[in-house]
Amino acid sequence: MRLSVERIKRLCSRRGLSLEAFLDSAGVSRTAYYSLARRASILPRSVQAMARMLQVTPSSILQEDPPAANRAQALIVEARAVLERHPGATFENVWHTLVLLDEAPIERLRRSLLRARSADIH
Repeated sequence: MRLSVERIKRLCSRRGLSLEAFLDSAGVSRTAYYSLARRASILPRSVQAMARMLQVTPSSILQEDPPAANRAQALIVEARAVLERHPGATFENVWHTLVLLDEAPIERLRRSLLRARSADIH
């Protein structure tokens, strides 16, 4: 699996972060980031070796985090229920509020401030 530089840049942009601020917050040096970006694969050699022995792709022996996928699906159902009761609301705002409720209070505040700042720009 490769590191998607474009996806990372897009996600940083959505959160109002520069790449440098993102790397600082993540505790990753620019050198390490660009080293990972240049690699054909960022999977540990042991995972690649096991996949080779089984004659499968590395992604076929890795497991995605199902609780996150299940939580996202539950949030969609919950957001739709709220929209039925409050037709004037937008899906984006309801979704954002529900996501924030899952986060720690300080993280909620930080994200709300970023969202308000980006709305003020538009």
